[in-house]
Amino acid sequence: MADPFDMSGRVVIVTGGSRGLGRGLTAGFLERGADVVICGRREPESPVAAAGREALFVAADVRRPDDVQAVVDAATGRYGRLDVLVNNAGGSPPADTATASPNFSRAIIELNLLAPLVFSQAANAVMQAQEAGGSIVNIGSLSGVRPSPHTAAYGAAKAGLLNLTETMAQEFAPKVRVNALVLGYVRTEQADLFYGDEEGIAAVGATLPMGRMAEASDVGDLCAFLVSPLASYLTGASIAVHGGGEQPPYLRAASGTREP
Repeated sequence: MADPFDMSGRVVIVTGGSRGLGRGLTAGFLERGADVVICGRREPESPVAAAGREALFVAADVRRPDDVQAVVDAATGRYGRLDVLVNNAGGSPPADTATASPNFSRAIIELNLLAPLVFSQAANAVMQAQEAGGSIVNIGSLSGVRPSPHTAAYGAAKAGLLNLTETMAQEFAPKVRVNALVLGYVRTEQADLFYGDEEGIAAVGATLPMGRMAEASDVGDLCAFLVSPLASYLTGASIAVHGGGEQPPYLRAASGTREP
């Protein structure tokens, strides 16, 4: 039986694939034999490589439709096909909801919701014309399924991304499958910007049932599953990747041990 996770000959685009989680996802696809195209506004300081292979970088702002099309054209022009799109680019700095400017909120929604839509449209146009179709994975967040204080536009956009996943799965089927990963805390090379030193990272991880944050490889393994033949009937799904999830706030506030 052929290895269902062997991606030799398959072509993958990872948006925001040069740093953070995206860099880890890119390495995972390269290790599995895929040809990977990554994009971002700035060229990475060092090539994104793994298993002796290197990703192709294309400079692009995913909020610009012309740039999006240029990335897809670069992938198909270089490799002749496109099998997988991972809509990973996103994020938001903190902002007070009461005073965040319309321009700030618009930019966050463009990055986290409209860009995945436009990228998926461009990728789908290629995948529909291929006999083997294709697969799209949207990288979501727990911020889209619970309150998101100080990142209101981000949380709203990520909530919209889950709805978009279900809608595109309906319209793009059966040729193209569309799924989402709903991420909790993930440890990357940029984790210190959010959680502090190693002690802080460990302390945050200890609050989760699994006792640690996710590693980029954990997310990469699930991406590999979603785009593999093993998930050939899975579309329109949103899978929580949160190590069991955050404890309910009442547990921290309760003074006794009696269950509610």
